Amino acid sequence: MSHWKTLVKEDREAVFSRDPAAKSMTEVKLCYPGLTALKAHRRANALYLKGHVLMARLLSQRARHKTGIEIHPGAQIGRRVFIDHGDGVVIGETTIIGDDVTIYQGVTLGGTGKDTGKRHPTLGNGVTVGAGAKVLGPITIGDNSKVGAGAIVLKDVPENCTVVGNPGRIVQKKEPQRVGEADLDQVNLPDPMMERMEALVAKLSSLEKCLAHHATRLGCDDCFDQPDSPCKERCPDGCPKHTEKQPEQ
Repeated sequence: MSHWKTLVKEDREAVFSRDPAAKSMTEVKLCYPGLTALKAHRRANALYLKGHVLMARLLSQRARHKTGIEIHPGAQIGRRVFIDHGDGVVIGETTIIGDDVTIYQGVTLGGTGKDTGKRHPTLGNGVTVGAGAKVLGPITIGDNSKVGAGAIVLKDVPENCTVVGNPGRIVQKKEPQRVGEADLDQVNLPDPMMERMEALVAKLSSLEKCLAHHATRLGCDDCFDQPDSPCKERCPDGCPKHTEKQPEQ
């Protein structure tokens, strides 16, 4: 079996193993646009590397109109890649994608301007890119990392991390991903901003309890309701009630 046929066979097996909706290999062959786009790309890439740029572009554009997935023939794509659904996926010319990568619909692996040379992302092995995510510029997503749905990533991501939000915020995975396994969970993602907010609320609640305790000790816990509170004598400069302008005699 030729190398090209081996790659196509591995792509089919990757789809069948990762998508619970796939019921048979025949269904995978006939009904998965991501697989069709990858198959066309492998042919276009071979033409591109031989210098047949126009023929390669024509083949890639034909696949784009057929599948809704645009992959520049110059992109380097590894083995066992799965493009799920795939509509709206855009993969730029200098993109490098490793092995066992999963890409969902609406993903853009693009550039940030008119720079020359390497201007598109590099995805390591085992990376998962969630629906609608945008990974822009010549950055690197480390092995076994995951980009959450809708995230916008503009800087490098280390291995075994999760990126969420806009701009993307990086969180270390609690448990490293096993080699060769795909992390397809797009729901149970960390939320670093919410975690910080919850920590801030907990700290403020603790401070409020501490202040209430000291106010009770000073006897000024009710100074807002009782103008004649003994708090006037104990903390004459500390309570808002005592800083009010006194009426002239």
